Amino acid sequence: MEYTILILLLPLLSFLFLGLAGMKLKPAAAGLVGTAVLGVVTLLSCCTAFEYFTAGRDAAGAFPTLIPRNAVWLPISRTLHIDMGILLDPISVMMLVVISTVSLMVHVYSLGYMKGERGFQRYYAFLSLFTMSMMGLVVATNIFQMYLFWELVGVSSYLLIGFYYTKKEAVAASKKAFIVTRFADLGFLVGILFYGYYAGTFSFTPEVRLLAAAGEMANAPETVFGAFLNADMRYPDAVDSEGKPHALSQSTFVPLEESGDRALRKSAYENLYNTLGGMRNTAAGLLDAQNKQQKFFATARKYGSAREAAMDRTNVPVAVYDNLIEAVHRNMDKMHRYVRLRKKLLGVDELHFYDVYTPLLKDEPAKIPFAQAKQTVYDALYPLGDSYRAILKEGFENRWIDVYENQGKRGGAYSAGTKVHPFVLLNYSGSLDSQFTLAHEMGHALHSYLSNKHQNQIDSDYVIFVAEVASTCNEVLLMRHLLKKTTDKKQRAYLINHFMDQFKGTVYRQTMFAEFELAMGKMAESGQALTADALCQKYHALNKLYFGPDMVSDDQIALEWARIPHFYYNYYVFQYATGYSAAIALSRRILREGESAVQDYLGFLSGGCSKSPIDLLKGAGVDMTSPEPVNQALALFGELLDEMEELTRE
Repeated sequence: MEYTILILLLPLLSFLFLGLAGMKLKPAAAGLVGTAVLGVVTLLSCCTAFEYFTAGRDAAGAFPTLIPRNAVWLPISRTLHIDMGILLDPISVMMLVVISTVSLMVHVYSLGYMKGERGFQRYYAFLSLFTMSMMGLVVATNIFQMYLFWELVGVSSYLLIGFYYTKKEAVAASKKAFIVTRFADLGFLVGILFYGYYAGTFSFTPEVRLLAAAGEMANAPETVFGAFLNADMRYPDAVDSEGKPHALSQSTFVPLEESGDRALRKSAYENLYNTLGGMRNTAAGLLDAQNKQQKFFATARKYGSAREAAMDRTNVPVAVYDNLIEAVHRNMDKMHRYVRLRKKLLGVDELHFYDVYTPLLKDEPAKIPFAQAKQTVYDALYPLGDSYRAILKEGFENRWIDVYENQGKRGGAYSAGTKVHPFVLLNYSGSLDSQFTLAHEMGHALHSYLSNKHQNQIDSDYVIFVAEVASTCNEVLLMRHLLKKTTDKKQRAYLINHFMDQFKGTVYRQTMFAEFELAMGKMAESGQALTADALCQKYHALNKLYFGPDMVSDDQIALEWARIPHFYYNYYVFQYATGYSAAIALSRRILREGESAVQDYLGFLSGGCSKSPIDLLKGAGVDMTSPEPVNQALALFGELLDEMEELTRE
């Protein structure tokens, strides 16, 4: 953003030109020159804001503080000097837009209001000086530079107040304002000198450059972990019950664990974790480094903990995290019932962690053509009203979606909420899961569409805390629709199993991850090293707590932390569980209350980040500062368990 210097230079040049040569111009021409310069400055300010807010965040999740221009002006000692430069942070960038826009409106208005006044050219010169002074004030890199521009604001205010210098009242008012503020500014100057003497710097942010320089280094644990896990690690082939080998990697592990061949699942499970066990100290060292860098950034920014710093960037109270864990603990009996039911339906004497992913029901429904999936999703979202479904239909019919797998196409599914309209990437396979993925991604798409439509550029990008709410709400409404349509026991059992697996994987498992991440953070903050033994002990204990007595908590599962990338995402995973719980609560309210709940929900979807995520959800009728949404979601999980137990009772 090197061009930001022009935001100060252009009004300064306008002041000099109009002050020195303005009287040679016609008044209207002078006014147009000053106004045109401010128009360019306003455009540059808006471009700066757009580039700054769309450039992304730093390693700690905050918008970075940038210093595109800086030079030593007055060296006082080897370490103490006065700089002149430009500092950009969220407040200064927004103030550039506000000041330039307001000043431009004043310039335009004055073309008519001041027309015919003597000294018209001089008035526009003073306006340019005032604008430059105000903008220099908000982008100052140090307190002494801010003081100089503050004094220039005082000078230009004196000149503008005393514009009608032939009137005694105007002269008296300008003198009074100037003299009174100068007395106050003397105290300001004394304070600045004391600050420089004792702090050894005049800078607002003596740590900013250090933190910015440390940003790339702070990403090292995650970068190394990704290369270590996905590129460097090699695993022995998994072997099925017939002795046939199957390539084992991070990407093939879960598909192998979904196999109906228990020997294959066990082989894949043991080969992966036994191999990871040989690198357990390396993996622990990376997590230790990750938690230390999070602690470093949190301390540098004056937060009480890394968790507090991470949650503050999305304006979510720490209590929400704690409430989630407490609510899940109070509902742990339902998870234990689920594990007991899984053990029964799989017909095994001992349930191991390599039995967690394999389907409980063997007969998958027939393939679903994409056209049928679209129609089903459209019908299922009837409760959201005609306006919502009209946008959904537009997306279905106007090529918002890249549907099928293709050579060179990335896997999975994704929604990109661009300003034109969202684009959705799928790899549709015709499975029930693919149909739910369609509903899920279109939830993201319409959330982005409505936020972009109703919010400005800065407020349109919703935060991750609410990102999964709209997508999951669509999935819940689709599930409710499918269950309502069928009375066939086998089909209902298949659907309920799909629903329960989401609860298990999204609420319980992600909360367990969140609790483990919290434990790691506390260990790091207390100065305790995150050794492999300490991590394995804690992770093993959590697995026993969450999966209960009917699951064999073997030694291998204690190493699962070594392959979870989410532990490098800085207190991220809890938001999956809270988002899912909020979506359950919203869908239940929509189905129960109808139009009033739908309007509240559409207001939430249109809110972007114009309010805190907590306030946005409160507006839709869900209070995430209370444990009640999580309790309601897990109460539904209990109801599903009841029906599943009844359907599968012999």
